[in-house]
Amino acid sequence: MSLKSLMVAASAVCILVACSGPGGAINGGKPEYGTFGFDTVGMDRNVAAGDDFFSYANGGWVKSTPIPNDKSSWNTFSVLAEKSNERVKDLITHARENRDPDAGKVADFYAALMDEAAIEARGMEPLRPELAKVAALSDRKAISAYIGAIMRADVDPLNATNYYTDRPLGLWVAQDLDEPERYVPYLMQGGLGMPDRDFYLDNGARFATLRTQYLAHIVATLKLAGIDKPEERAARIMALETRIARTHWSQLDTGDVQKANNTWDRAEFATKAPGMDWNAFFEASGLSGADKIKVWQASAVTGLAGLVGSESLESWKDYLTFHAINRGAPNLSKAFVDQHFEFYGKALSGQPEPTPRWKRAIALTNSALGDAVGRMYVAKYFPPEAKAAVEEMVVNIKAAMGKRIEALSWMTPETKVEAHAKLESMRVGVGYPNKWRDYSALTVSADDAYGNLERASLVEYRRQLAKLGQPVDRDEWFMVPQEVNALFAPSQNSIIFPAAILEPTFFDPNADPAVNYGAIGGVIGHEISHGFDNLGSQFDSHGRLRDWWTASDKAQFNRAADMLATQFDGYKPFEDAAVNGRLTLGENIADVAGLSAAYDAWKLSLGGKEAPVLDGFTGDQRFFLGWAQNYRAVFRDAALRNKLMTDVHAPGPYRAQTVRNLDAWYSAFDVKPEQKLYLDKSQRVPVW
Repeated sequence: MSLKSLMVAASAVCILVACSGPGGAINGGKPEYGTFGFDTVGMDRNVAAGDDFFSYANGGWVKSTPIPNDKSSWNTFSVLAEKSNERVKDLITHARENRDPDAGKVADFYAALMDEAAIEARGMEPLRPELAKVAALSDRKAISAYIGAIMRADVDPLNATNYYTDRPLGLWVAQDLDEPERYVPYLMQGGLGMPDRDFYLDNGARFATLRTQYLAHIVATLKLAGIDKPEERAARIMALETRIARTHWSQLDTGDVQKANNTWDRAEFATKAPGMDWNAFFEASGLSGADKIKVWQASAVTGLAGLVGSESLESWKDYLTFHAINRGAPNLSKAFVDQHFEFYGKALSGQPEPTPRWKRAIALTNSALGDAVGRMYVAKYFPPEAKAAVEEMVVNIKAAMGKRIEALSWMTPETKVEAHAKLESMRVGVGYPNKWRDYSALTVSADDAYGNLERASLVEYRRQLAKLGQPVDRDEWFMVPQEVNALFAPSQNSIIFPAAILEPTFFDPNADPAVNYGAIGGVIGHEISHGFDNLGSQFDSHGRLRDWWTASDKAQFNRAADMLATQFDGYKPFEDAAVNGRLTLGENIADVAGLSAAYDAWKLSLGGKEAPVLDGFTGDQRFFLGWAQNYRAVFRDAALRNKLMTDVHAPGPYRAQTVRNLDAWYSAFDVKPEQKLYLDKSQRVPVW
């Protein structure tokens, strides 16, 4: 990108921050937080920035913010999610007044979920057809077919933490890692009722307690359903799940895309994974026409198939019966809802009270009819001007990232060419997709909540299967506009920023530009940088899994990544539990590189002038405070421990400390060598 293009992008970003010069917002509005877009009341100035930047920026907020009883944690994302929920509730309440073609389906779907009296009256009746199917299973072929029939497209190993399904196998339909011009099906490990293999296999006291509580949950659930011999069956179910857990890959192995890139011909399954009747499985799953299938956790699929062959029919029927009930429980009568919450809410996450029905109904409606809700959402809450403005900001931060790539002293010219090509071809989606999803295949009834959910799940599964053999849609979205999140899709080389995250504190059109660049700019930079983290850097500009690095460049990159992993390994929320620097490495690289690019882009937008001092804070200080406010978070202990084990994101307080890797932070807050966060220059990890 030319210098002229960079300056055009720099000036265009003033649309976003409403600036008339280098310093401040002047569009007549007041920032939502404080005088310049940051909550100074939520700081704790008794803490030195150089000792604990998270507490310095957010300590007052942490002390004064209780976790709501229906939550296991509370953070900046939660605040915006509540805001989005309230908006969606209002939209759905008035949906029938909307001319949107799917507004009636949205209203009926939500109304059915809110009809507690009807749901209570039906009890577990909606489940009986499924339980009858399980009861009729008579041999291995039937078990294999049933596993195929209940498989759903509910896992995506390349997008954050969505690795988990309690169905024996999960499906992911996406671009071929080797040939991104075509879609392929990916089989994923599943089948556990607890979040991860370690919950079954770890000998620690906490996990022993959770296993006891989970076993009690299985017994109680079977009793509620009127299943005889619940203790005996529960013991068999727990034993089978433990055997499944032993076959599972760890979180780290699951994130290793090279290890996971296994292509099997359909005919090979019988020899590579004996025990299951794969012909029956493929027929029932709708995958008979797929000649090649990617098997993400190959040994886990082999292990599951072996268990289908070796474990008794009785054990499998008990297991499939329980999981049919357990999956359905949150949407059945109150007794089932309460029992499900007793384990998954209280025991597993430390949450005192269930999520209110209306919030659960909003989440389920968003899942089933997300784009239909999203059309209404953006029409009311996300004007075209906002979309254009954020797109310009992305251009500016991409330009800054390009300058950083060019300035890397350790990277060879041939690798830089590839890196620039990837950056320049990266697609950007802001606010909402270019094409909305069609829901004509989904039948919705205002008096059939459970049936609506089952039909929606099946329609989505069939939509995913229908991609096979079709041209790749490189503009596909994997989120809905009302979702508070953002993502990078490696195979598409695309980034997405839904409308609902483009709100204060992440972005406020009346805030000081420095705060906006530190907050939403840091998020934009983070997603761009995912294209160059330890996972994204393995994909080229076309989304192909290809090594485009020279050996020396890769060695330099890996040394920096190792340093960052070690840095995060040192964060210990508990005496016996630390952040896993390897598990969280990709997110940490994206934080460091993204924040650095956002800082450079903000400096570029100043046009060579100095940012003014506002309320005693310099521009650099406001930039870094904007970043830290992104990651306000408080946790219940159980939820935090789960996060350390299973989430590829470090807890928010440690993400806020990313600033210690940027030289500008040290001068901004006069950080001294004797302070706790101080790193010698040789220990700071810029990565990019």
